[in-house]
Amino acid sequence: MKPLERDAAHLWDMLDAAQQAAEFAAGMELDQLLADARTRYAIERALEIVGEAARRVSPDTMSRHPEIPWQGIIGFRNVLAHEYGDIDYRRLYTVIREGVPVMIVALRRILDSIESP
Repeated sequence: MKPLERDAAHLWDMLDAAQQAAEFAAGMELDQLLADARTRYAIERALEIVGEAARRVSPDTMSRHPEIPWQGIIGFRNVLAHEYGDIDYRRLYTVIREGVPVMIVALRRILDSIESP
């Protein structure tokens, strides 16, 4: 598989997991999220997948798309995966409400440009 094809696959994984996280959180307020462990865990897992896929995107593609906060996504994944006892759920809520929708739009744009150069 060519590097661009690998990157496209990782970007698709990021998009799919981000969309799932957004769906899990749809219509939830912070207090509802805090009270719903199942949804929190689902969102956490989806965002871990986003971060893991982001980590696998080539440095070249990352540098061509600075609109994606690569290091922030990867760093947040590391917190979710390794420092799960220290998760700031207010931050998680902000990420899911503000960061994820912007990332979904950016990922769609990137994938569209890869598929139809």
